[in-house]
Amino acid sequence: MQSEGLKLGTFLSLGSPMVAEVCGKYPFDWILIDCEHGAGASEDALFRTLQAMGPTKAKKIVRLGSPEHAQIQHALDWGADGLMIPHVDTPDIARKALDSMLYPPKGRRGYSRSVRAFGYGTALPENPPKPILFAQIETLEAVENAAAIAAVDGVDVLFVGPADLGFDLKARGASVTLDDCLPKVAVAAKAAGKFAGILTRDDADVQKRLALGYTHQAVDSDLGILRRRWQELTK
Repeated sequence: MQSEGLKLGTFLSLGSPMVAEVCGKYPFDWILIDCEHGAGASEDALFRTLQAMGPTKAKKIVRLGSPEHAQIQHALDWGADGLMIPHVDTPDIARKALDSMLYPPKGRRGYSRSVRAFGYGTALPENPPKPILFAQIETLEAVENAAAIAAVDGVDVLFVGPADLGFDLKARGASVTLDDCLPKVAVAAKAAGKFAGILTRDDADVQKRLALGYTHQAVDSDLGILRRRWQELTK
């Protein structure tokens, strides 16, 4: 799937290092390892998945269940290129995550020469790259705060979680719809010089969302692909 400006990603939720290794052989721009809702949330599973994805050129992004300092430290030390933090409803939540993601003086991430991210001490960069931060926009509050969240130094992508956002809007009886919210988030990201992203289940929606400004799209997931194919086979 080649489109000008599109940064193509996909979701891995099965927790399988083998599936992750196969996925990494394809020219995705980024691949999301889901430790929020996926089956690979244990530290052992995450470590083995990152090992299996070692040769891939895609950026390895880990979605954590919550922005706890130890979880952030482990994911980055083990080789994640960045993190997706769920339910970033306010700028303070983004700042708290960044505090754990960044080395002093900008944050309080602990430094070790011997972690996997530095080749166990064999590949020490002079200036470690800044981890990528995908801040998930999943509530009406987050949509309303999108401009302030995007303005936080260190946030790279405002990433809409359409299932959570749609659920939140319905649960609150909001007068706005998901389609109303998407342009607002994309405009807020662009105004701050940041990117907008979203999970896209249907290939037919990719170009429409790209036109809105959603460059970082995760198209489908390992589980979704299997489920759809098995459904087709058993019709």
